[in-house]
Amino acid sequence: MTHLAPIDFWFSIGSLYTYLSVMRIDRIEELDGVAFRWRPFNVRAIMAEMDNRPASKPVKAAYLWRDLERRASKQHVDFNGRPPYPLKEFDLANRIAVVAADEGWCDDYARATYARWFGLNEEAGSEPNVSNSLREIGQDPARALALAQSDAVGRAYDAATDEARGLGIFGAPTFAVNGELFWGDDRLEDAVRWLKAGTLKRR
Repeated sequence: MTHLAPIDFWFSIGSLYTYLSVMRIDRIEELDGVAFRWRPFNVRAIMAEMDNRPASKPVKAAYLWRDLERRASKQHVDFNGRPPYPLKEFDLANRIAVVAADEGWCDDYARATYARWFGLNEEAGSEPNVSNSLREIGQDPARALALAQSDAVGRAYDAATDEARGLGIFGAPTFAVNGELFWGDDRLEDAVRWLKAGTLKRR
């Protein structure tokens, strides 16, 4: 077990680059002896406030898809073409993640739902992805959905989004370490180095 404080992993199911982090973060934990605290939030709301939605910017979106394919190949993460995007049930996907984070199975849920979304074109947050992913990781879909749709979880989801906004987070994934923010899957290793050394300089 690591003696280091966990890195806050701010993510939204539906963020494309978050897919890369979700599918490799367990390897980072094992190799580097660090832990991550899964923090689902509504990045879509924050990006809308900033008028920074890739789907509305065709040139940026085209680059994003190609870059995602390249990085997936580099990291040995499956990429079988463009999955359905953007998610129609973005909030439900993330409210389930709020439940999962509270109960300790968020990593399993995120990996399962992303694997089905990218690998099988089963859209995260919609059926059959939701029920299939939850059953795959040993969770009861009816129970998880009831909790996810509750007012209490809705308030927790909004509170997490407010917290992310207050920290200055503007995109996902973002890794927060001792007040330092590292935005993007390509900054995951930098976040780990900062946690361990408080610097990005090699010593």
